[in-house]
Amino acid sequence: MVSSFYPNSGPPRTYRQNQGPPPPPPPSQYPSSNVYPTYGNAPPSYGEILFPRLPQAFQGIRKIGVIGWGSQALARAQIWHDSLGQAKSDIKVKIGLRKESKSIMEARKAGFTEESDTLRDVFETTAESDLVLLLISDASQTDNYKQIFAPMKPKAYLRLFHSFLHEHLQSVGEEFRRNISVIAVCPKGKKINGAGINSSFVVHQDVDGRTIDVALGCSIAVWSLVTIATTLEDKYRSDNYGERRILLGVVHGLVEALFRRCTEVGIFDHDAYRSIVECITSVISKSISTKRMLAVYNALDEQEKKDFEAAYSTSYYPFMDILYECYEDVASGNEICSVVLARRRSQEKKGLPAFPMRRMDRTRMWKVGEKVHAALPQARIYVSPMMAQIEVLSKKGHSYSEMVNESVAFMVDYCSTTACLGLRKWAPYFRYIMHQAFTSNGRCHF
Repeated sequence: MVSSFYPNSGPPRTYRQNQGPPPPPPPSQYPSSNVYPTYGNAPPSYGEILFPRLPQAFQGIRKIGVIGWGSQALARAQIWHDSLGQAKSDIKVKIGLRKESKSIMEARKAGFTEESDTLRDVFETTAESDLVLLLISDASQTDNYKQIFAPMKPKAYLRLFHSFLHEHLQSVGEEFRRNISVIAVCPKGKKINGAGINSSFVVHQDVDGRTIDVALGCSIAVWSLVTIATTLEDKYRSDNYGERRILLGVVHGLVEALFRRCTEVGIFDHDAYRSIVECITSVISKSISTKRMLAVYNALDEQEKKDFEAAYSTSYYPFMDILYECYEDVASGNEICSVVLARRRSQEKKGLPAFPMRRMDRTRMWKVGEKVHAALPQARIYVSPMMAQIEVLSKKGHSYSEMVNESVAFMVDYCSTTACLGLRKWAPYFRYIMHQAFTSNGRCHF
């Protein structure tokens, strides 16, 4: 059954009129937690208040299954082990992998073994677990969600780390099993000075009336200082939009366009790289993270401010043009189809060879970068797309936490299929538009 946690009023989902469970409530209508009634209203004290309550938040949960390995599973499993140990909980954490998985040896080296019953087959782990943490890739989720859902216990909890799977289910007219609870708890950073930056959370489907406690418990278990409510729809749009923009696409396209322009006007390769790439990934990003956006501008002298204003004005609307288009592409579901198709192309099929995504760091600029280690402070254009992205998210009704979380510089390669595909699709677009903006009036304002 579906709990009365969900109101029966409101429009049905457009993709399956009058079928399936009623839609989840907006975050403003989430009920209060019985275990953490004031969480979010005051600075938490982990040792004295929050951790000792984890057994109460996870009442009825005896086994937690971490499905998949990749770059996150080891860290997730270890932090859960540490947090539950500090809370003196006897909940067992185990890893679930395919029997032919190449990650089994890595899991064994990390201390998860068949003998200790902490390493099992993926579907056996799913069937035994009361709380399932789904950490396989987006593309794998779309291929295997039916096999993952099928063995889950009735009234078990499925925890997502983002909402790609939910959007895929919507796009194909399907839904989560109605007799399991579905939550998302999405940490937005690593531990700093003993605590995480923050997490967003979603209670999407609640079958026992306790899912809010489990969701907040998941956030506290990974040391989140602040936990912010959102929806799976907003989470998907801001995440996938953000990684195609400031996290990946904008950075890659911008630095290559700037590097090309610098070298065209006679600046030496190494100097061009230092003044563009290194400063964005170190000096500017650090300044924005620690002193806020306006500090970049306030640190400039009068002439530098004039140059900044010219560069900002030249690039703002060209960036917003693409940012707006990208948001609409993500919101429409087009990007989901692209990821699924990219997954299929990465494997041999119907006589065609496999075409895994190639790396994008083999151009002249990146080869120069391999020889460069110093950084020089320089800003200007980088702030422009950050502000344009924030404006698009704001006009589309996203919370301030999502605007901030998706407006930071991150990495170019070694990402998920979803992120890498977004980079490859959109970075060249940004590079072309910015090159046009730089050269349209015969001046280069950077």
